Amino acid sequence: MSKYVFSTSLEDPQWQYTTVLRGDAGEEIRELKSLPGKDIVATGSIRLVHSLIAAGVVDEYRLFVYPVVRGQGARLFADAAAAQQLRLVESRPFRSGGILLRYRSE
Repeated sequence: MSKYVFSTSLEDPQWQYTTVLRGDAGEEIRELKSLPGKDIVATGSIRLVHSLIAAGVVDEYRLFVYPVVRGQGARLFADAAAAQQLRLVESRPFRSGGILLRYRSE
């Protein structure tokens, strides 16, 4: 499986099948989406996800909800006024109490 890492400082990721991307995240993802292949998944960086949402390149949100309440943290949709219409396409509960929610952009 190919892995793409957005970084301004990483030179050699030393992981097999990994490419470091340095350009505009929206443009880089548009280019990747034009190539044959499967889903592109973003994990681990709310700043990256915010830039992808702003660029309009997110087709689906896969949200894992866990039964833990936190009072702070970065919001997925930082600008609620710019929120888009989403359609629930799957909800899958797990024995742990967590739930996977899949939403598609309308």
